[in-house]
Amino acid sequence: MKWMDSIFERSARTVAQRHGRRSALGRIGKALVGAAALPLLPVDRLAHAAGPAAAAKLPAGINDETSCEYWKHCAIDGFLCACCGGSSTSCPPGTSSSPITWIGTCLNPTDGRNYIVSYNDCCGTTTCGHCMCNRNERERPMYKMSLNNDINWCMASQPSTYVCSVSVLLGVHEQ
Repeated sequence: MKWMDSIFERSARTVAQRHGRRSALGRIGKALVGAAALPLLPVDRLAHAAGPAAAAKLPAGINDETSCEYWKHCAIDGFLCACCGGSSTSCPPGTSSSPITWIGTCLNPTDGRNYIVSYNDCCGTTTCGHCMCNRNERERPMYKMSLNNDINWCMASQPSTYVCSVSVLLGVHEQ
């Protein structure tokens, strides 16, 4: 075993003579910065998008408007109006739709097309409290307000109490 110790000692001394501690620390720092920047690189997720071929094995609730998994609810944040006396496209009786909304783009798994969806808050005197959903697919930061779902859009209405949210199709997203 003495021969193994002498090989390792000789190689360690050779490395120590050729390279200083500062260069080793510099290399370690570069590796750490590079590893930290790796998640910031752009990723093409188009290959993982569900196309028409995936429509055969749809998850439960994908076409149920009272489910958070309903395909039009991909960017919704709030109570579903379909559970509060309305539907996925209309406010419950006694409430009114907020004049300002946020928008999202949702993939319909049955036909493989992306649809532009307007999310409207319904405003009234009491909140609903049923079927809370918080899905944030493709949500943008707060500085892009029309694409952010964390705002009480009823602030522009009278009464200004949030009741629930509906999802209205605006059209097909053409690329």
